[in-house]
Amino acid sequence: MERTFHMLLYRAFHAQRGALRPALGELGLGTGQPKLLGYLRRNGPCGQRELANYFEIDPAAVCRMLDSLQKGGFVTRRADDQDKRRDLIALTPAGEAAYEAWQERCRDMEERMLSDFTPEERERFADYLGRAYRNLKSERGDGT
Repeated sequence: MERTFHMLLYRAFHAQRGALRPALGELGLGTGQPKLLGYLRRNGPCGQRELANYFEIDPAAVCRMLDSLQKGGFVTRRADDQDKRRDLIALTPAGEAAYEAWQERCRDMEERMLSDFTPEERERFADYLGRAYRNLKSERGDGT
């Protein structure tokens, strides 16, 4: 197996996605939807643009995901009392339950993925991944 970092990350990402994909169907969710549910759970009702900006994805893609989540009973939309031109998206009890079930599946997958890592290695690995992400997201490329 090729041992370059980009290939190792690519393979790990796809293995993780493959391990979690069955859970999406079982829970009635689509790709990318759990992260929207999680954001709503942590932050409360918000607008579509806020979701798109936070996740750095196209607002039209967020709209499609929200349409599907609403049809599945996971979120509701209502007019914002402060600005009637925008809708507020809120998590429903079904959305809350689906997100909790998703988190449980993620914890199971993480435990499997990191089963032979010591607690110190897990902490260092999380730090390394966080630093790599920050380096790629910074404009200068140096993490600042």
